[in-house]
Order: sequence, then structure tokens, then C-alpha cells
Amino acid sequence: MKDFPAKRVLEWALLLPLAIPAYIGAYAFVDFWEYAGPFQTFLRDIFGWSSARDYWFPEVRSRMVAIVIIASSLYPYVYLLARAAYREQSNNAIEVSRALGCGPWASFFRVGLPLARPAIVAGTVVVMMETLNDFGTVEYFAVQTLTTGIFSAWLEGSNVGAAAQIACVVFVLILGLLLLERFSRRNIRVYQGANNNKKPSPVALTGTARYLALITCTVPVLIGFLMPFLIILNHAIGNFEQWHDPQVLAAVLTTLWVAGMAALITVIGATILIYGIRLSRAALPRLLLPATSIGYVAPGAVLGLGTLIVMARFDHWLADSLETLFGIDVGLLITGTSGAVIFAYCVRFFTLAYGSIDAGFGRVSPNLGMAARSLGYGPAAVLRYVHAPLLRTSVLTAILLVFVDSVKELPATLLLRPFGFNTLATHVYDFASLEDIKGAAVAALLIILVSTVAVFILAKASKGQN
Repeated sequence: MKDFPAKRVLEWALLLPLAIPAYIGAYAFVDFWEYAGPFQTFLRDIFGWSSARDYWFPEVRSRMVAIVIIASSLYPYVYLLARAAYREQSNNAIEVSRALGCGPWASFFRVGLPLARPAIVAGTVVVMMETLNDFGTVEYFAVQTLTTGIFSAWLEGSNVGAAAQIACVVFVLILGLLLLERFSRRNIRVYQGANNNKKPSPVALTGTARYLALITCTVPVLIGFLMPFLIILNHAIGNFEQWHDPQVLAAVLTTLWVAGMAALITVIGATILIYGIRLSRAALPRLLLPATSIGYVAPGAVLGLGTLIVMARFDHWLADSLETLFGIDVGLLITGTSGAVIFAYCVRFFTLAYGSIDAGFGRVSPNLGMAARSLGYGPAAVLRYVHAPLLRTSVLTAILLVFVDSVKELPATLLLRPFGFNTLATHVYDFASLEDIKGAAVAALLIILVSTVAVFILAKASKGQN
């Protein structure tokens, strides 16, 4: 609702931190702090500080720094939803409040903010769920969370029961967050009048206010995107030999394989499910449909552990059955293979594909399908010749979103990957855990570049909606 320098650029630049996974931002921040070492020495010399009791510098490996890094990476979820909510608000309500004696700040807190509250709360819940899912950042900063407890109990203590118990606690917390969000707005109803929706006219800021607005909107981009991107880019350019490192090339091929297969399987499954529900009038599929989103709200560590336990039992049952029937010991066929990783990706990111394709189907008139059926085409032919061309953009968007999130996924991959199996995310984690940020630079840069493409598509889609 205000105009200030570089507003149109910052409006989309504020989405860029979504392209930097929090664990990569953590590695870059620690590296940046090491660059600041000479500056700290300079301050000691200037002020004559001789011991740690004479001054104070923030502890880099602390809970507070982990909070800042995660917030810098995840705030765009709140920003995107809140921005859409404010753009949809009619200026009539603000003008009425001003006519009744409210100043600019009073109109914001008493009218604008309550109208945008559902979107803000929804974005905050997403951030909380993504924070529970984070492993790389908190593990790197030695912050003990429930997610790190799952890995400690399973990988270090070899205690599957304890890891499963912690996973259950995390899952209950996730469900509690969702129920709390719904309960908090149980009696709130927000309606926008379609016929009286007057878009706000931005007011140009003057004097100091315009520069304060510019600085306020620039700082999140600097911390959340530019700083980690430039540090990773500097290491990637300075270590050119990594670009043809066999380990990096193997990680790239593995990532393309598992993320690509997960994207194709997920999008095909979502398309068939949505199309089947549109054709069927049965109530049961529609009632069960919300269950497909559980995978996305469940943290990767919880999903990975659940997948591992279930698949291991199925594999043992299958191996025992085959040995009993044919006398052949086939071993474990699924557990410890890329199939388990692909399955976890499909379950976790099915909601992304479903949301994009469902929105595409919603823009296609049912009359087109009915007309094709009246001409003798079967359901499969209608899907192929009528809906598929119209859904091309939605399908490509869904494939890209699932692919990018699969590339960035770390906790589930760490739990399910076979020996010698590395994606770009696990390659970055392996080197960073050894304090070798330079060795992880090229893989981290590739993740950032792939994720940036998805952010641009998200920004374009958001622009089209507004």
C-alpha cells in the first residue's frame, strides 16, 4: 500500500530465500563468520581488548543463530500468503475506518491485520512444520531437537523403538499445530465483496520513511539469499576441479534419477486420482482425499523412519515367502534401494502435485469432457485428447515443484539411502559435517540454481493470480 524505491524488484526478490535450503544457509553463515575473524581482531586492537571478559561477540553455533537462519529461509511462506491476502483486500474497509477517526496504524491493526489473519496464521503453521522437518541446520549448530533425536536414537543408538516413539511425538505435534490453526479461527468468517472490491492506491513515502522501507525490505533478501549465494558461488568458482569430480557427477545423476522418477510417478498418480474422482460420484474417495496431504505435513525424518520400518517388514515377509515356496534366498528387494527413497519422495510431495493439477482441472469446463463422451470417446481417450493438452502447464509446474523439493530433501534421504548412495543434498551434508564447506560448494550451488527456477515459476504464478 506504499510506494518506495525498488519496490517492484523487492516484491519478487523477497521470495528468493526459498531457493536456499536452511542447511545450506547455515553452512554459508558459519563460513561468513570466519571471514569476519580479521574484523574482530581489528576491533580488539582498536579498543584494547585482551580477553573474552572485555568484549562480547555472538556465539555462532547457538540456538539463536539457528533460529535466525531458519527464519531467513522460511519467512517467504508467510510473506507470500500475507501478500496475497492484502492484495485481495478492498480499500473500502480502510477508507471507512479512516472516516471513523482511525489513523493509518489504527486502520492497519483494527481492520487490515484481522482480515489477513487467516493467511498469516496458515503461513506461520507451514513455517513451524518446516522447522520441525529441519535436520541439517540444527544438527550443524548442535541444537538438540526432536528431529535430531530420531537420528541419534536410530543411527547412533540402533534403537528403532526409541526413534519411533520420538517420531510419534513429532507427528502428534504436527497434528496439534493443524488443529490449533483451525480452532483459532473457528468463529472467524472473512468475506470479500466481489462487486465492491476497490484496490488500494499506493501512497508514495517521502523523506526518511522511504529509505527505511527500502532497508527493511532489503535486509531479509541480503541475509536469506545474497549472502549464502555469493559465498557458495565464490567457493564453487575457486574450486573449479569439483565440477568434474566423479563424486559430484554421481550425485547429480542419482539426484536426477530419484527426483525425476518421484516427480513422474507422483504427477501421474495425482492426475489419475483427480480424474477418477471427477468421473466418480462416490463419496468415499472425496472423504479419503485429505489423507493424501499427511505425507507433506509429516517431517521427512518421521516419514523416512515409517517407510523404513514398513518396508523392512514387507521385505522380510516377501523374502521368507519366496524362500519357502521356491527355496531361493533373494534378500531384501526394496529396503536399502533407491526405490525406498523414491517412494518416500512420492508420499511426501504428493500434495504439491495434487494441488497444481487440481487447480488445472478446475479451469477446464466439464462440458468439454461431456461433449467428447457424447462423440464416442472413452474416459481414457478424453483424458488423453481433451484434458492433457489443456493441463500441460499445470502438469509441468507440478513436475518441477516435486522435482525441486525432492532435490532439497535431506532427512528422509539420510535415513533411507543405501550404502554409497548420494544425492546432491546428502553430498552437501557429508562434506559440511566434516567442516569442508569448499567441498560441498558445487553441489550446494546446483541445488540453489535448481530451486531458483522453481521460485521464479512460483512468482510468475503468484503474479498471474493477482
